[in-house]
Amino acid sequence: MAGVLDGIRVLEFSQIVAAPVAGVNLSDFGADVIKVEPPGGEQTRNTGAVVPHEGKGFQALNRGKRSLVVDLRDPRGQAMIHRLIPQTDVVLINYRFGVSNRMGIDYDTLRAIRPDLIYWQNTGFGEQGPEAYRAGSDVVAQAYSGLMVNDAKTDEDGAPDLISIPIADIASGFAAAMGVGMALFHREKTGEGQYLSTSLLRTSLFLQAGVVMREPVTDSVLRDQMLAEIEESLAAGNSYDSLLAIRKRRGGLRVAFRLYYGGYRAKDGAVVLGALTKTNRDKMRDVIGFPEEDSDQPDYDSMDPANIERAHEWKRRFRARFLERTVAEWVRAFDAAGVPVSAVRNPEVLSDDPQVEADGMMWDMEHSVTGPQRVVGPAVQMSATPTRVQRAAPALGEHTLEILAGAGVSPAEIAALCECGVLVAR
Repeated sequence: MAGVLDGIRVLEFSQIVAAPVAGVNLSDFGADVIKVEPPGGEQTRNTGAVVPHEGKGFQALNRGKRSLVVDLRDPRGQAMIHRLIPQTDVVLINYRFGVSNRMGIDYDTLRAIRPDLIYWQNTGFGEQGPEAYRAGSDVVAQAYSGLMVNDAKTDEDGAPDLISIPIADIASGFAAAMGVGMALFHREKTGEGQYLSTSLLRTSLFLQAGVVMREPVTDSVLRDQMLAEIEESLAAGNSYDSLLAIRKRRGGLRVAFRLYYGGYRAKDGAVVLGALTKTNRDKMRDVIGFPEEDSDQPDYDSMDPANIERAHEWKRRFRARFLERTVAEWVRAFDAAGVPVSAVRNPEVLSDDPQVEADGMMWDMEHSVTGPQRVVGPAVQMSATPTRVQRAAPALGEHTLEILAGAGVSPAEIAALCECGVLVAR
């Protein structure tokens, strides 16, 4: 059975993560996604690569696509793209804001060729305002938006450390795929194309909406006092660590909650509990042998300093208790009680995990350069229009000839442009 986007063609002008994530999701839904790369390839091809141009990070986010190599700095390369637009439904781009205009692939230029085109662009800070033309990247968005301080990680020098996955990029890519699907639905009903935009900043705010939002009653008790204390500390010349310490201390009302929702070291590793309901917390208390802890009683005041201190004491007791057993012993005990639990795993082992295997989360593919591989499959499953991995990630320029020939470009013209470096074909 064909995917829901079978017959939809996407041109992806992309780099790094956000647009590749959008493209790989659209491919999984059945779209023909053409990744447009510069001569030499998209730069992440060689990030951590053992085989030149074929880094695992690149392959993971560009599977299911075809590769077209065009020099967009050359007007002849831009002309090749313009010849593809009549057969293109969607354009994805996450170049720095303003670059698309210089390369002749901006929305106004392309929709003049195809008026019902759907065009998505991702930027760092948005397309209006004083920061719009600043360069952006995931780690910068983490810092600007507060994601980084909310995560409260520091390196060995006490400097701010990044969240280890490019979370703003990934979320922006998923949002883009959702938006493109909605725009295609709108076009099906009205015949009208449209322009879509996301930004790393906008997505980062959405990811922490409850922290960023304003609500006067709660803010007067929690937010405003914390920010005043932070401002005073920084004005006094204190370090970044002091900012984190104030946030942590002001977040003391969550200590009791985190007794049952977080991680503990065991004899031989670590386990994480996710007990959110009172029923699950009661079961967790029974398993670890502390039924008298009562932080979820109706009259419990999580802001009472005495209760905060008691919660810290319970945390110390819980930590000592967890060190008495192995990870496997704790997982068996909590599983038997029906408490959400997991050992803390290394991601490198998950490709062969029995649960991952049983639910079909990995797909076996054959890459034209590196050979057999197992890739993470679609994030969504559908019964009537199944999602699927269409192909392994493309080698550099692997599909240049077939894509342009399919658009009516003559073999002689393709050969001439390859000869002068405007095109690259494998």
